[in-house]
Amino acid sequence: MDEAGKTARGLQRCPCGSGDILDACCGPILGGRPAPTAERLMRSRYTAFALGDAGYLLRSWHASTRPARLELDADLRWLRLDILATIGGGPFDREGVVEFEAIHRDPLARGVLHERSRFVREGGQWFYLDGDVS
Repeated sequence: MDEAGKTARGLQRCPCGSGDILDACCGPILGGRPAPTAERLMRSRYTAFALGDAGYLLRSWHASTRPARLELDADLRWLRLDILATIGGGPFDREGVVEFEAIHRDPLARGVLHERSRFVREGGQWFYLDGDVS
């Protein structure tokens, strides 16, 4: 992507639903800045799914549960993220849980992913550990 494309992308609303622009929200986290909380990591991972950034998803996944590869479905469009609950996951916690719904669309229908994700903080960095999908 050229510089103009990067600038235009950074000025769009962040896909995570915060209401802020990407460059002031999840953009810096996708670029390597540590997420301050488990919820912020969850939001940045949703944004990575929406933008098709498989590399970030793998980097933010804990090494003990990270898959070797990640194939994203190019036909799946992520439409909205709703955070339902958080447990722990603050800047001084070691663990956190974020429950969310992510609304998506594929060529045939709309769908909702409901997940209770677990996160761990190691070395000052939050990582996605795993999740229960229902």
